[in-house]
Amino acid sequence: MSTPSASEEEVSEQQVQEDLIRLDAYRNQLNAALQQHQLLTASRQEHLRARESLEGVDGAAANAELLLPLGAETLVRGTVDRNAPVLVGIGSGIVVEMDRSQAVEVLHQRLGQIDQAVRDLEGQMGALDDRIQILSRRLDSLTRSGGAGSHVGSD
Repeated sequence: MSTPSASEEEVSEQQVQEDLIRLDAYRNQLNAALQQHQLLTASRQEHLRARESLEGVDGAAANAELLLPLGAETLVRGTVDRNAPVLVGIGSGIVVEMDRSQAVEVLHQRLGQIDQAVRDLEGQMGALDDRIQILSRRLDSLTRSGGAGSHVGSD
């Protein structure tokens, strides 16, 4: 069994350093994706709650008293005119007026878009996790064997 030459040790050490940097980058990307996932999940819940509330208004008795949330656990009692238009934000602080059925459809479409974005993001997260696992195993192998002759295929 021959001892590794100085250049083999340098290549191995350089490979370990590059893999560690890549592993750190993948972990940072995965953490950012997890944060995005949390935001999408919260947005989905908010859109679902809005759609269900609009649909619930249609099922309420005429002139039924409702509690309308204002935020910060503050509610106001009121009634909803079923024929009144709904104001829906379309981004950049712009709000448009539409009838209730249109608003429900917009919320339904947004939910579909959010669900697709969540699926795409989960796929990306899975791919990142796979890369992290491969790099971790390669680094473990390199460090256990001292790096000599144990290179696994690159990403």
